[in-house]
Amino acid sequence: MKHHSLPVSPQTVHWGYFSKAVAPALTVTSGDRVTIETLTHHANDDYERMIAGDSAAEAIFHWTAEEKTIARRGAGPTEGPFRYGSGEGVGVHLMTGPVAVEGAEAGDILEVRVLDVRPRPSASACYCGRCFGSNAAASWGFQYKDLIEEPKPREVVTIFELDTSGEPFAKAVYNYVWTPQTDPDGIVHPTIDYPGVRVDHTLVRRRENILQNVRVPARLHFGTMGLAPAESDYVSSIPPSYTGGNIDDWRIGKGARMYYPVAVDGAFFSVGDPHAAQGDSELGGTAIETSLTGDFEFVLHKRADLGGTILEGLCHPMLETAEQWSVYGFTFANYLAELGPAAQTEVGNHASIDRAMRDAFRKLRRFLMTAHKLSEDEAIALMSVAADFGVTQVVDANWGVHGSIRKEIFRCTGV
Repeated sequence: MKHHSLPVSPQTVHWGYFSKAVAPALTVTSGDRVTIETLTHHANDDYERMIAGDSAAEAIFHWTAEEKTIARRGAGPTEGPFRYGSGEGVGVHLMTGPVAVEGAEAGDILEVRVLDVRPRPSASACYCGRCFGSNAAASWGFQYKDLIEEPKPREVVTIFELDTSGEPFAKAVYNYVWTPQTDPDGIVHPTIDYPGVRVDHTLVRRRENILQNVRVPARLHFGTMGLAPAESDYVSSIPPSYTGGNIDDWRIGKGARMYYPVAVDGAFFSVGDPHAAQGDSELGGTAIETSLTGDFEFVLHKRADLGGTILEGLCHPMLETAEQWSVYGFTFANYLAELGPAAQTEVGNHASIDRAMRDAFRKLRRFLMTAHKLSEDEAIALMSVAADFGVTQVVDANWGVHGSIRKEIFRCTGV
């Protein structure tokens, strides 16, 4: 076993997509461990707290009229004229990687163990050592067309500070209503429609003393991690799919094991979208988006060895913790295959919790019948009385429902 380090830099991140076409930032073998740094793509919501003084973040977010360090931001076109910018924001998350795994082939399963997660402190002279994050009640949020106070519609950014001195929690610092922002290329962004646009705080009005006497329990986790799909060279980081991606489950933190079906040789694992806290549904549009560093272990399970294990027949992402297994249902199990060439922009037009629930049911039924050797009738009875289904997210175009079953159920040794 080797322990590698993968810091963030313009050479080790890619913005807004998973890809089988990008050269790996690191290659590992099964059993290796890697310390991986990640940055939130929302850091420019408050440059002073989340970017200033951090040389790596400053380099990655650097964007002037003359130079844009990372031009492609999304899986869209990279030749103008642009409506939003290069990549057109068809995918928004800053991803670290890809990490290639030696010997990984289509049909294998890659197990990713999250050994530890810790926040990346501010390097600003004014806020050095403190940790901050941003939450956006955004245009893609579930609430956007269902507001009751004026102005309607509106997007609201809330800046939080993370306290890790004891049991970690987040407390709101201030918020502001998004106002049109002009990027260095002269494109006006009336809404939060392109990642990495620096907010000019002279154009917004900060509202202090918000969410007083409220402490949000921290749940450090990675909202987006997974493998490169086979269907396209560049795949938006927003809709989750069969190789993982933007699942947005707060349970994917320290101690979690994620299993992903390998679609391309090398697997090409990437991770980003770090979160300080999130509730099931991520209703308003984002979690508390912050920057985190994680320790990961990679274990490759070869296709020929899957029979008779809990991974037999697995064709979708699955979570294992000390207490439970969880499967993830989506509106489309594999939207890239089901919706064709326009899938990445079309999938959001079909978002459905009903379909996601049906998919989660089918996946958990298969798991119980395959991994635990239950009949269909036994599996359905068990799901009805003991499985927990919840709304994972309603903001990522390909909406999600998780179905979980507790391990303790299968530990009965007799009457």
